Amino acid sequence: MNTTAKLMIATLMGMAASSAALADDVPYNQVQSLIKDGTIQSLDKLDKVATDKHPEATITDTDLEHEYGRYIYQVELRDAQGQEWDLDIDATSGELLSEERD
Repeated sequence: MNTTAKLMIATLMGMAASSAALADDVPYNQVQSLIKDGTIQSLDKLDKVATDKHPEATITDTDLEHEYGRYIYQVELRDAQGQEWDLDIDATSGELLSEERD
């Protein structure tokens, strides 16, 4: 293997490792402990933040990630018009961080 190929592989491996360190899915069995300890709000409260923003929408998927030292609750919604929305909510404070239409 030549030097250029080795450098490319090393760079790609480093990028993969750094991105994995930035965002990790929180295992489901750990979520209840985080709620009980008061580290994050209940999933019902976090779901309500999303549905308050889009009252006629249905939640289609959720995910809790640990990113940059904070817990982010990611919610996917489908509204009455069939539009899909992605919301990021700070799982500790309940603050809506971002909202994007797919």
